Amino acid sequence: MTADVAIVGGGPAGAVMAALLARAGHEVVLFERAPAWRWRACGVFASPATVAALQRIGIGNADLARVARAIPAMRVETKRGTSFRLTYGGTGSLADSAVGVDRSQLDRLLLEEARLAGVDVREGAPIASVELPRSGGAAAAGIGPARLALGNGQDTVAARIVVGADGLRSIVARAAGVTHRSPLGPRVALTFHLPDPRGAEPHDARMVVIDDGYVGLAPVPGGRINVGIVLGRRWFEALRRDGGSAVAKRIVDALPPDVGAPGGSTGLAWTVLDRVAGVAPLGHGVSRRSGAGWLLVGDAAGFLDPFTGEGLHRSIVSAELAARTIDAVLAGRESGGLEAYDRAMRSAFGTKDFVSRVVQAFLGYPSLFEYAGRRLADRPEVRETMGRVIGDLSPATRALDPRYLAALLRP
Repeated sequence: MTADVAIVGGGPAGAVMAALLARAGHEVVLFERAPAWRWRACGVFASPATVAALQRIGIGNADLARVARAIPAMRVETKRGTSFRLTYGGTGSLADSAVGVDRSQLDRLLLEEARLAGVDVREGAPIASVELPRSGGAAAAGIGPARLALGNGQDTVAARIVVGADGLRSIVARAAGVTHRSPLGPRVALTFHLPDPRGAEPHDARMVVIDDGYVGLAPVPGGRINVGIVLGRRWFEALRRDGGSAVAKRIVDALPPDVGAPGGSTGLAWTVLDRVAGVAPLGHGVSRRSGAGWLLVGDAAGFLDPFTGEGLHRSIVSAELAARTIDAVLAGRESGGLEAYDRAMRSAFGTKDFVSRVVQAFLGYPSLFEYAGRRLADRPEVRETMGRVIGDLSPATRALDPRYLAALLRP
């Protein structure tokens, strides 16, 4: 079979991009390896920027209310007991607050939107190999053909452009030879859902810093708490010896009390509602995000820092930028080829990536993080700016302004 665009991966980035391209009149086929949705390690906490992005691509209020739950703030807690709330300047309504997302609902909704737009969505269709076009000729303008071999060993697909939307171990990124290790070193992530002791009552999310790691607790629809745990090297032996579920339970049981939970404890009962899903290594980098006949979106385009909680927003924005570039290339309006997408992504997220590295550097030195945490707790204006930068609501350059750094770090 042939198509204008073949997309590998049916998560938010792949589904959004497929729908946008199909609406623009292009023939799109999307391959998702899983035959049906199941919980896997992924992010659920997002700032109002993500809600705005979902609305921008056509998700209405009724669907938003079904897939997302408003969260007043993110409360960050250090190992020494310092606590501060990151807010986003909204009213607390679903339209302008942070949210916890039900990924089972959101991912299915976005795939259905792609189908309705005319995308040929093929679930249970893993890709075995990708052959990208050589440079020169049509490829110099960003057009293939590229070839994909399906996992059944019989079918092949020829596409003018192939897109990797297939996450941290992207087969398209490997075929392009652009993958490299995360600059933050090896880490492991564990994610799962527990019952929310406060049911549907609005309450803050928590980010609790622990030894060589951190734990995110975000309320999501259905009276549940999503637990996301990121662990560094010191935990690897325990993970190998005891397994992810046992380590996760030990960490949850040791969390400090939640000030709003019933009984003054964490309030969390160890009743895993899906499974403890893990991913290792967490994070990866790419030397570039596009080339002759191919490009990368979502986590496949580089994944750095779950602490900031903006993976969903970046996935949607990368899908929008990629769809805009592909449409222009296929229509002959973009003389620079698909490399224009890589430039657009660097412009949109390059500074934010640097800020994320700075945050992770502080996390690696507990005394530094504690020092900054105490000042964020005591300085509301500085704290509000940090929340808006982390939430992609203000330019990341604001966090690097010498005047801001002076206000944050002065004694």
